[in-house]
Amino acid sequence: MKDYKSLRIVFMGTPEFAVASLAALVKAGCNIVGVVTAPDKPAGRGMQLQQSAVKKYAVEQGLYILQPDKLRNPDFVALLSTLKADLQVVVAFRMLPEVVWNMPPMGTINVHGSLLPQYRGAAPINWAVINGEKETGVTTFKLKHEIDTGDILLQEAFAIAENESAGEVHDRMKEIGAALLVTTVKGLAENTIQEIPQRNLNTTIKHAPKIFTETCKINWNNTVDSIHNQIRGLAPYPGAFTLLNGKTCKIISSTKTTETPAIAPGEWHTDGKTFLHFAAADGYINSTVLQLEGKKRMTIEEFLRGFRIA
Repeated sequence: MKDYKSLRIVFMGTPEFAVASLAALVKAGCNIVGVVTAPDKPAGRGMQLQQSAVKKYAVEQGLYILQPDKLRNPDFVALLSTLKADLQVVVAFRMLPEVVWNMPPMGTINVHGSLLPQYRGAAPINWAVINGEKETGVTTFKLKHEIDTGDILLQEAFAIAENESAGEVHDRMKEIGAALLVTTVKGLAENTIQEIPQRNLNTTIKHAPKIFTETCKINWNNTVDSIHNQIRGLAPYPGAFTLLNGKTCKIISSTKTTETPAIAPGEWHTDGKTFLHFAAADGYINSTVLQLEGKKRMTIEEFLRGFRIA
């Protein structure tokens, strides 16, 4: 048994989701000996170099930072080994080569945004909402060769509200996941966690592949429940879309009305002031926030004030 604060930990992550986990480790007094994050990239109108969210936080905390272009680079691997980590923690980062994830004596653990083995893959939050799940959760697990298949350490489930978007689930999940990560690190240090091989969990697997353009296109022949879940599951980004006056129009949020539609699926009606309803197979999708291509996001009232729809 060890004191978790004595463990030498290397943290790997890039986006805002990962910052919550790194901040929780720092606040708990963990010994973060290095932070590995993405290289700075040009972005915005001026194409100025932008730091990742994790790097910004790490700089504020005075943590040692590594930004490799390639994780197999021998110079990076050699430098990483000099940190003599007992444990590596990965949150929302790239796939690691075995030479990296197998380096520390206690291995490498990951925080994944689902109740594994369900929703393995790149977009677990999106697909749980798109599929209309009533519950999701967070899993900490040990990395191994195949993605998201390592032995489960701890899990915490929570409910998804009927109209909650993927973005809202994401914001709650990053805090729940951060707390679970700290509990996991403490449990590993104290040797109180029983690892569970995922193959022991006999269940039908649902996957969470990357989101592509085709995933975002609304098929108005589907049910209102299916379309409403698609809109929620792709909000706020990348957004479910349809065509309006020949232009791509993202529906960022919506409500639904289940009734026999008076118009064909994909057709719409509006009073020109307060509502824009699209017909689906068994009712209407009532758009509440829209974004027409090349324009900013607007409430339906703002949208109808500024645009005439033929």
